Amino acid sequence: MRRITRIATVGIASAALALSATACGGKKSSDASSSSSSSSEAKSAGAAIAYDVGGRGDQSFNDAAYAGLEKAEKDLKVKTAEAEPTEGESEADKVQRLTELARKGNNPVIGVGFSYAPAIKKVAAKFPNTTFGIIDDTSVTDKNIANLVFNEEQGSYLAGVAAAKASKSGTVGFIGGVEVPLIKKFQAGFEQGVKDTNPNAKVLSTYLTQPPDFSGFAKPDLGKAAAKGQLDSGADVIYSAAGLAGSGAIEAAATAGKWAIGVDSDQYNQAGLSKYKDHILTSVTKDVSDAVYNLIKSVKDGKPESGEVRYGLDKNGVGLAESNPQYKSMADIIAAVEKAKADIIAKKITVKTAP
Repeated sequence: MRRITRIATVGIASAALALSATACGGKKSSDASSSSSSSSEAKSAGAAIAYDVGGRGDQSFNDAAYAGLEKAEKDLKVKTAEAEPTEGESEADKVQRLTELARKGNNPVIGVGFSYAPAIKKVAAKFPNTTFGIIDDTSVTDKNIANLVFNEEQGSYLAGVAAAKASKSGTVGFIGGVEVPLIKKFQAGFEQGVKDTNPNAKVLSTYLTQPPDFSGFAKPDLGKAAAKGQLDSGADVIYSAAGLAGSGAIEAAATAGKWAIGVDSDQYNQAGLSKYKDHILTSVTKDVSDAVYNLIKSVKDGKPESGEVRYGLDKNGVGLAESNPQYKSMADIIAAVEKAKADIIAKKITVKTAP
């Protein structure tokens, strides 16, 4: 999907949003941007987020961040601004986007995804009185940077337990959007969960693209093709950590009458995937929404978060969704997942962060 850069309020309509219905909705918020850089504007500006590859409407990672922004707009009465990525953009584009958001007085300014790390390092130094948040990265640090990170491997382990228990063929699949360390955490946890549950199970793992090509997070056709390949090889449960591209994998699994496992958001409840929801067994959720909301609230309260802010199973920062009634009726799977969760929290199980 081609995206056009914009600095806009939550409620501005666009062709991209019209084509991508989301569970987050399109509720309006007030305009947080103007051409003025006066002190009065700074006082009226609010929180801003800059989206990752795929933009808002990916029914996954970016939409989870948007949900936190929307909640802050509603509950905290803050104005909000958004910025969309462009296809194949450079680091300079990200720097310009973050600079514009900060210059307009927004605080905090949040980069959705590790790809914003170099840009945030540069821009945060220029705006020392603005708090910058970055999701899924700890490589850049400063007193005005909050690193919002998650134990993705723990939630993925639970998905592996569920997949192994649900599989009838003994073969399951993992699809990663781009082969980077973050996505390898998803792969590692999933594979470990599968093998600990069924040592004889086979896990097929596929990556859609290699860095610096990050289109594997944005192209559903790539996810669909990869899932078809795994289905042809006998997989009957497929877990994707691929952003918007994961919707293609979900479509392929559902069309074949097999199980899909979603990621980041509870994809069973995503409006854009409603056609396939009966085949979305569960989703590995990351509480990106609360992470975004909590950072915005901390700034509003005058005590901005800084440094590493980690969300794991112990804080319900990651987990498995139970929205699908079919999943909730599978007592043996629920029991196995709950035991694994308890063992991870009790540190009886240490989940790997690399395959």
